[in-house]
Amino acid sequence: MSLAETSIKRPVLATVMSLVILLFGITGFYFLGVREYPAVDPPIVTVQTTYPGANPQVIASQITEPLEAVINGIAGIRTMSSESREERSNITVEFTLDTDLDEAANDVRDRVSRAIRNLPVDANPPVVEKADADSQPILFLSLRSDQRNILEVSDLADRLIRERMETIPGVSSVRIFGEKRYAMRLWMDPVKLAVHNLTPIDVQSALDAQNVDLPSGRLEGTATELSLRTLGRLNTPEDFENLIIKEEAGRQIHFRDIGYAQLGAENLRTGTKTDLVYSIGVAIIPQPNTNAIAITDEFYKRFEQVKKEVPEDITMEVGYDFTRFVRRSVAEVEETLFIAFGLVVLIIYLFLRDWRSTIIPVVAIPVSIVAGFFIMYVAGFSINVLTLVAIVLAIGLVCDDAIVVLENIYTKIEEGMSPMEAAIKGSKEIYFAVISTTIALAAVFLPIIFLSGLTGRLFREFGITLAGCVLVSAFVALTLSPMMCRLMLKRHEPGWFHRVTEPFFTLLTSGYRGSLRLFLRFRWVAFLILAGNAAIIVWLGKSLPRELAPLEDRENIRVSVTAPEGSSYEFTESWMDKIATYVDDSIPETYRTFTIMGGFGRTEANTATQNIYLK
Repeated sequence: MSLAETSIKRPVLATVMSLVILLFGITGFYFLGVREYPAVDPPIVTVQTTYPGANPQVIASQITEPLEAVINGIAGIRTMSSESREERSNITVEFTLDTDLDEAANDVRDRVSRAIRNLPVDANPPVVEKADADSQPILFLSLRSDQRNILEVSDLADRLIRERMETIPGVSSVRIFGEKRYAMRLWMDPVKLAVHNLTPIDVQSALDAQNVDLPSGRLEGTATELSLRTLGRLNTPEDFENLIIKEEAGRQIHFRDIGYAQLGAENLRTGTKTDLVYSIGVAIIPQPNTNAIAITDEFYKRFEQVKKEVPEDITMEVGYDFTRFVRRSVAEVEETLFIAFGLVVLIIYLFLRDWRSTIIPVVAIPVSIVAGFFIMYVAGFSINVLTLVAIVLAIGLVCDDAIVVLENIYTKIEEGMSPMEAAIKGSKEIYFAVISTTIALAAVFLPIIFLSGLTGRLFREFGITLAGCVLVSAFVALTLSPMMCRLMLKRHEPGWFHRVTEPFFTLLTSGYRGSLRLFLRFRWVAFLILAGNAAIIVWLGKSLPRELAPLEDRENIRVSVTAPEGSSYEFTESWMDKIATYVDDSIPETYRTFTIMGGFGRTEANTATQNIYLK
């Protein structure tokens, strides 16, 4: 027996097979990530190294060049660029699209670990990071206070906000912009250093020798024993000012003799401002292939809880929510999805003019579409605009096979056969026809997976999702549809709707028959029409503008500023304040300005970035 005949004779089996498909599809749906577009960014690995106090020339010769020499031999590298700035080296390695990002990162780590012994001793260990489409923040939160200094606000963001938000399922990390960590700053007077014949290196050596906790052993008695601890760490400004730097001629030179200690921020060369007010920025970064919308929903729940716990003088505001655009895009496609489904059902009913006949192909639509979600899950795809567009397009394709099966079986019933006999004979006649047309249709979209480059990566999810739904529809048309035809179809007198619309369909049929006869009489006209259409297609293809994706208004303007080399932090900050003031005065649509001095995590005093969010 064929698959169709088995399903007709065993309706429970056919029903269970469709239910299993639905179950797998629904299960896969809940594990799918949600994003706007497929992940198409090339594999990129960055190597960042900091060397406190070093100028760009030293960074280039002692940090960047040794690292580039060992990284350059890794297979699959497409481009490698480096940037040597004050106190920081940044190397960006871009691999070919077919390179696995995790393997590339491991290769870079192995090479970098070999080069560490050639780097300066005082340099911090290089940090190797993977960069992908999901490493960009999806939420920005700003904190500010009119009563507390920025150090206290930063400490609150680190202890309260970061700890709460990092435990959200799917969150990779929580980055704090403008973070100010508490540190003891030692200010030295150059004149006093020269008087005592000292250098900052002498101060550093004294700190390394005296600011330590040494193991002190224990005291043992006959009945008890006590562990000893040496309080060698310096904690207060007074402790640091009493630090002995040098002894000469029986006289001790303390740090207070050459300078003073002050509790302040570890880094004074970076900062953030929200609407010209010093603030702390908190960014939520998701893990790859996670549901950004679910992360955002959970963030807002915890955000409301945190607002009740922070002091009243702390102002917390969501500065930017990237998922707004994802929600908007997905919602528009979902709306189109339901409209398409409704139109398909309506058109099927208008042409079949019988609700029993309409139900059979309509049932095949959700089964095939839901199966597509399981295919997406197995393939590692996500719910995005392109996969949803594929599902919208599939709605009009997956019902074709079921309609063909229905039409052939219904014709047999009208000829006088019983529903069982008509279902078996009708499905057997078009069994291979359904398979061949489905394979031909899937063959149109499946070759997309062989496209290379950015375009191929972008449309791969679209092609596989659409082809998968079409292939499942053939299985449904040969199992569920014949079984339903056997149970639901029967010979009966046409209803009133059929009688009312019959003249229109009679006219439509006669018109088609007449035009077909005309074309068969003048066959050469068909070739002229075909050639004309081909010429129009070529002309339109050449005249239309080309772009990968249309421009979209994200209500965000980014301004990157680089002041002349050697400019101070205060100089750069003053110009950024002028830009923010000008924007507020000249652009009435401005909702908020968010300024990052020092760049994104950099230490250059002459760089800054300003994000202008529009209403």
